Amino acid sequence: MQTAKTSTTPLRQLALHSTTTCSSHATIYGKCMLAAYTDVRKDSCKQEFEKFGQCLREAVCLPRGDKESIF
Repeated sequence: MQTAKTSTTPLRQLALHSTTTCSSHATIYGKCMLAAYTDVRKDSCKQEFEKFGQCLREAVCLPRGDKESIF
């Protein structure tokens, strides 16, 4: 049985991977949003967001037999 400190919850995985594994994608998406913040339009940073989201889905995928992710 795992303790609360050592258990890897989906939220902990997401936090870890969003700041380490997918940090380059997060930075690119953030820069895009920063550049467009005064005139934000639907899908203005869609490509960057999709790449960041895909990175997170791959990184946080739970180790199940059916390979489902938490998203």
